[in-house]
Amino acid sequence: MSPFTRSRPQPDPAASGTEPDDDGTGPAPGRIPAPAPSPAPGEDAPREEGSGGAADSGAAGDGRRPGWLGRRHPRAARWTSLAITVLAGVLVLFALLVPNRIERLEFASFVRIPAEGVLLAGLLLALPPRPRRITAVVTGVLLGLLTVLKFLDMGFYQVLARPFDLVLDWILLDDATDFLRESFGRTGQVLAVTAVLVLFVALLVLTTLAVVRLTNLMVRHRQTAGRTVLVLGTAWMTCMTLGLQIGTVPIATKGNADFVGNRVEQVRAGLRDARVFRQQAAVDAFAETPPDRLLTGLRGKDVLFTFIESYGRVAIDDPAMAAQTGAVLEEGTAGLKSAGFASRSGWLRSPVTGAGSWLAHSTFLSGLWIKNQQRYRSLTTSDRMTLTKYFGRTGAWRTVGIVPGVRRAWPEGKFFGLDHIYDSEHLGYHGPYFSWTPVPDQFSMEAFQRLEHGKKDREPIMAEIILASSHNPWSPVAHMIDWEDLGDGSVFHRIKKEGTDPKEVWKDPEKVRAEYRKAIAYSIRSLTEWMRRYGDEDTVLVFLGDHQPVPTVLAGDTGRDVPISIVAKDSKVLDRVADWGWTDGLKPAKNAPRWGMDRFRDRFMTAYGPQP
Repeated sequence: MSPFTRSRPQPDPAASGTEPDDDGTGPAPGRIPAPAPSPAPGEDAPREEGSGGAADSGAAGDGRRPGWLGRRHPRAARWTSLAITVLAGVLVLFALLVPNRIERLEFASFVRIPAEGVLLAGLLLALPPRPRRITAVVTGVLLGLLTVLKFLDMGFYQVLARPFDLVLDWILLDDATDFLRESFGRTGQVLAVTAVLVLFVALLVLTTLAVVRLTNLMVRHRQTAGRTVLVLGTAWMTCMTLGLQIGTVPIATKGNADFVGNRVEQVRAGLRDARVFRQQAAVDAFAETPPDRLLTGLRGKDVLFTFIESYGRVAIDDPAMAAQTGAVLEEGTAGLKSAGFASRSGWLRSPVTGAGSWLAHSTFLSGLWIKNQQRYRSLTTSDRMTLTKYFGRTGAWRTVGIVPGVRRAWPEGKFFGLDHIYDSEHLGYHGPYFSWTPVPDQFSMEAFQRLEHGKKDREPIMAEIILASSHNPWSPVAHMIDWEDLGDGSVFHRIKKEGTDPKEVWKDPEKVRAEYRKAIAYSIRSLTEWMRRYGDEDTVLVFLGDHQPVPTVLAGDTGRDVPISIVAKDSKVLDRVADWGWTDGLKPAKNAPRWGMDRFRDRFMTAYGPQP
């Protein structure tokens, strides 16, 4: 080493601002420390604490070239960036806290502490740059999907009083679009479907962008974000431990975790249910009964099984409807009695509420609990004997279906064993639709008389009849006219013009309930007046509701009961069900027997089978 080198003073590491290396040595004496390396591609560049969102708006101060707004209006750029960040936070908080039922949308629901949000923020702060970005994007997409699912739940609770089933309910979305077209026209259907699709895509995109933006903000303010997560986590645990609430809403929530957990269990239950249903469907008490010993108590009778859409217990028990519906039932009972008929009534519990009529119909006819679309498909592709099939097996009845609500191919109709099916195109109706309803009930009953019941020298008939005038949305509603004036149905054009506008009715729940009550009254009158006009000693009528109406009408009622009545002139017919304990007349007593709808088939066939 040269004398010149030895005479140079040694640098002080502390004075130079450098730290010793991991092995305890500092930089070589007299050597200037190398500049910090540039970040590798895909890594976050270091930022000074306190650098804000100007980069996002194009304002100067972050090392990026400012955009047009940042160059011309830097203050506006900062405020715009701040506004976008606030909106991103609001959207993420909304997605985390929004409930899946409309009645739970209240202020308290959006001032809670979501456990999932706190944990997610902590995770994003802890992850390295590349995994953090991937996690932020995936989280945003999943949060958007979760929000869409909650919106689906809101719709299903409003119509079916249950959440959307991820396994079984996709087919119902197609039915929903058909309902929109038939209720509000093709334009209304297109607008509604377009709006839903736009909302779906917008939610996925916006929640993803919002999560990414908030993640970048947390990283730029890592220390502040870390302290905030710690405070919120402590607050969540404290509120959860003490059970603190705002009204009835807990401040600390893990609602999304519970929501996802319930859906996972729902999927598992749906998969298990298929196996359970196959076992149940294999059991049939009448499978080995000879045809000549089936339904012997009804031989020679015309038997009509008639479903009245949405005719639920609420129409009889609700104080706002009880008086009017009760008067219609008393009027029907008295009118039938004057014509020589007697009646008995009870309650059945339907597997569905609000909609899903085909599930109720198949439950009633098959003797199996058809609570979802998976069971319905399994049933209609099996060889299970229904009540209608058993009538056909005897060879003593011609079996027909009057199904005005069917407007396209219905392959499942063959499963029910009907010799002939009359849909909306084959009843001879040339009048207008009444919202969803293709054919008014009075015309449907008159068509049945003209096409089948009124024929001379015919064999006994077993008919399945579905009356659709009481189907949601109940506006406009037809009204009774002279039977001689029905003609080809053209008269109903004038009657429809006199009715209400569904778009106006559905703005007010009380108007909806009033129209529902009128629709039920019309359906009951159509049926009882037909019975008085055309029924005879050999006519047996069984009519019932298929399910309760939508929650808008139920007004908090969670029951699934529907009324059922048997009407006959031959006293021997009603004597066979005397031990059922049903109420005299068309209005069942509040304490009348209540059975599951799936139990009716076997009870009916037992009552009208060979007697000891």
